Amino acid sequence: MLKVFPSCLVAISMLFLSCFESLADEVSSYKLGPGDTIRIQVFGEQEMNSDVKLSDAGTVIYPFMGEIKVSGLTIGQVAALVTDGLKDRYLIDPKVSISVLEYRGFFVNGEVAKPGAYPYQPGLTVQKAVSLAGGFSERASRSSVTVLRETDPTHTPIEVDLNTAIMPGDIITVDESFF
Repeated sequence: MLKVFPSCLVAISMLFLSCFESLADEVSSYKLGPGDTIRIQVFGEQEMNSDVKLSDAGTVIYPFMGEIKVSGLTIGQVAALVTDGLKDRYLIDPKVSISVLEYRGFFVNGEVAKPGAYPYQPGLTVQKAVSLAGGFSERASRSSVTVLRETDPTHTPIEVDLNTAIMPGDIITVDESFF
């Protein structure tokens, strides 16, 4: 029995690491959009730190740089942009960190108990989103669910299953079952 335990421990460790890696990939490739709230931190310069919400135009007001267009950028790209804007004007070698404090919401409509807008959290799936919306109604089809991605320029809903990942701005529609 002792010989099995170390191999189980290794397997569990590998599972945790893969979960953290996929979450880190999701966060590092996340593109900011209107409604997100970010924190700008400049290490060692407390007065330069700021929490800002992206406007409908996808911009933020940062007192040291004015209005900055950040919609469609990753947090790494925003950090580089702020670093470049502060470098030499205010600081010699600024160390800037950007983090997402609050993601823009997603929407659930159709055959759920409480249709509406909900705050996004990394790791959400269609099943979890439906649970946040109070679960499926009695007439809901669990096999006919579509998602309209905010990032899709064609605005075409796609058929999804319950394990499909949800992103901020997505619109989930649960159709009615005919049986």
